[in-house]
Amino acid sequence: MNRRRTLAAGWSLAVLAIAAFASLGRWQLARMHEKQAMLDAVQHVLDARRAQPLASAGDTQRARDYDWAEGEGTFAAAPPVLLDNQSRDQRPGVRAYRLFLARDGSRLLVELGWLPLAGDRRMPAVAAVPGQRRIRGLLMPPPSPGLAAAVAARQADGTIVTTAVDADDVAALLGTPALPPRVLRLDPALPLGYARDLDILPNTLPPQRHLGYAVQWFALAAAVLATALLLTFRKPRPTR
Repeated sequence: MNRRRTLAAGWSLAVLAIAAFASLGRWQLARMHEKQAMLDAVQHVLDARRAQPLASAGDTQRARDYDWAEGEGTFAAAPPVLLDNQSRDQRPGVRAYRLFLARDGSRLLVELGWLPLAGDRRMPAVAAVPGQRRIRGLLMPPPSPGLAAAVAARQADGTIVTTAVDADDVAALLGTPALPPRVLRLDPALPLGYARDLDILPNTLPPQRHLGYAVQWFALAAAVLATALLLTFRKPRPTR
């Protein structure tokens, strides 16, 4: 009777552990497929490079999609926006954005590139971009803030430092009408701005890492099942 109770309790714990590990494995697989779909979509856009107007950044139906866009206009005489906690080549830094006023009347945030942080975390200066400009690049959702809530603040020099590019928060701090849900990452070939590329997953796990974690979780589930079966069918030692 004691052995039956022990086995029942053991199997209850084993089933719970197997279900939890399998659920985590499925979640990692879902993240793998999601990120691979993002990479495939971007590659399709970059292969075609069919330029859309900058105003398409405001298309709410494509707020989570990617497009190649091009247009003319000027950078506004507004403070820069610095997205904090952005690493590049294992160095801490920020991504610099400026407000762009397109000739078609639309406005959007343009990512100028990545800048390193000093040891004392003093924010880098972002030079103004004068004159009429023709820009092009990848329209994309702003980097995900993850689980943390967005925090934005204006520095003494007017620069806005934020942990997430929230269109409403940034527009309010810039004192400008509503901004579109997508931002433009400048074509790295343009002689403007700072270090940048068109990698859409610079500070997060690539699909291969999610697959690796999924395999680990499923392996743990299988190990728990094997252990439970072994303990169930093992012959008890005779009592002396």
